[in-house]
Amino acid sequence: MRRLLIVAPRFAPSNAADGHRVRQSLPYYRENGWEPVVLAVRPEEVEAPVDPFLLETIPGDVEVVRVGAVPRAWTRRVGLGSLEARSLWALRRAGDRLLRERPVDAVFFSTTAMGVTALGPRWERRHAVPFVVDLQDPWVNDYYARTGAPPPGGRLKYGLARALARRLEPRVLRRAAHVISVSPAYPRDLAARYPWFDERRATVLPFGAPGRDLEAARASTVPNPVFDPDDGLIHWASVGRAGPDMAFALTALFGAVAAARGREPWVERLRMHFVGTSYAEGDRARATVAPLAARFGLEALVEERPRRVRYVEALRVLLDADAIVVPGSDDPGYTASKLYPTVLARRPLLAVVHEASTVVEVLRETGAGVVVPFASGEGASGVASRLGEAWLEGGRWRAPPNTDWGAFGAYTARAMTRRQCAVLDRVVAQDSASAAGAPLP
Repeated sequence: MRRLLIVAPRFAPSNAADGHRVRQSLPYYRENGWEPVVLAVRPEEVEAPVDPFLLETIPGDVEVVRVGAVPRAWTRRVGLGSLEARSLWALRRAGDRLLRERPVDAVFFSTTAMGVTALGPRWERRHAVPFVVDLQDPWVNDYYARTGAPPPGGRLKYGLARALARRLEPRVLRRAAHVISVSPAYPRDLAARYPWFDERRATVLPFGAPGRDLEAARASTVPNPVFDPDDGLIHWASVGRAGPDMAFALTALFGAVAAARGREPWVERLRMHFVGTSYAEGDRARATVAPLAARFGLEALVEERPRRVRYVEALRVLLDADAIVVPGSDDPGYTASKLYPTVLARRPLLAVVHEASTVVEVLRETGAGVVVPFASGEGASGVASRLGEAWLEGGRWRAPPNTDWGAFGAYTARAMTRRQCAVLDRVVAQDSASAAGAPLP
């Protein structure tokens, strides 16, 4: 059995989006020949809600090493409140100790706190262990500069973070044995940015569908914190981030609903719930969906809750919904990890996404929902018209999905973990061959 050190700072019970790949993979590593050890930051030091339910979905005998971090109140005084800035030293010290004390065959960085991946080259040099980087988001991102959309944290803070990313990314990825990416666009961007980056060093691997999570949520007695499914109204739900890059998809959706309002009597009973639309915590969470709905006079039909709810509560909202809506980004490289729980909820599903998004392929291949794609530069009114025809007219949204569960099997957490471990197997084989001076396989 090979040993895998997984660096996932925002690990369960922290309910952070970038911790879910590791959590969902843990039940399946051993059946693929890998013994996992997770290195994480203590949940009280992470800016994310704590959800004990997440611990119920992972094997209880997996070793998790947790470290502290510099208090946020101290680092914010000098503008360094990020998790990587606060925890890098503690993760480095704990990783050094683990790698000294026991043999480790590979290191896997799975996080959007990309600064911690700078530990990969250090550990490769000191302990001769190859490392793999999981790109859940692009590290160097020109989206905000290209579109003029307001970046998270303000332009000054974002500019400094981007400058640091441009400095660190090539140093880390030159030494990485492999890159796993949630989107096919990210390896293409790397190859365009760096002549030395070979796309064959990257594997596109979306998050897996968390079947165990949905089973646990169905069995749970946790109530729906957002709406009463028995109140006689029609409830559509959308759970997850809804930033400025999703404004186009939401504009098309609200335009279509507003146009159908006079023709479809059921629209007056419709309530659209957008939950957890901001990653910010507490009072820093800002509404981004409600202002768009107000432009179409849909204030009475649209409710936005920017703050995140517990993961099990989010799943309960999806399970109780009459239909689920997935608004996509106007960034062609966007891939929606939140798609898979919505499919497993087995509710009517609408996705309004860029035509280049992997969501289009998944839904067309599996038949799990209605997808209305849009092109870059297309007007929202045209998308709204197609959306109305495909989803709204005559209450077409009520039709249950005819999901091909055989085709969907390729997207489960178990299948994705098997592919992840195949990458790790190749990395170890290449590392062994290189150390022996043999030709690489």
